[in-house]
Amino acid sequence: MTDRSRTCLDRVRASLGIAALALRQIEDDLTADDVDAAELAAILRELQEDIDVPGGLFPALAQLVSTAARRAEQLKPDRDADASCYLHEAAALITDNAGQRLTWAARALYPQGDPE
Repeated sequence: MTDRSRTCLDRVRASLGIAALALRQIEDDLTADDVDAAELAAILRELQEDIDVPGGLFPALAQLVSTAARRAEQLKPDRDADASCYLHEAAALITDNAGQRLTWAARALYPQGDPE
């Protein structure tokens, strides 16, 4: 491992630590006693449609995984896309399954949409 790749890995670890803290804060908010169905639905919608991230959290995560897939294709072009295939499938599952199910859950909790 080169110094550059070690620095890159350190940045990734730091970024994941920040993301983990943010997600832990959201989890703490979800466990608050005063969260009702409408607010829970709104939180779920934010995770799927957050205005600060184009397309929401799940599409952004899927884009990250797709970027890794494209890089894997460049690194191992002669391997019939072994790694990249799994990564592309994971990205599709994130958006097609996780994101859609989050939307369905929000609709089941509060079909009228955001309470704002």
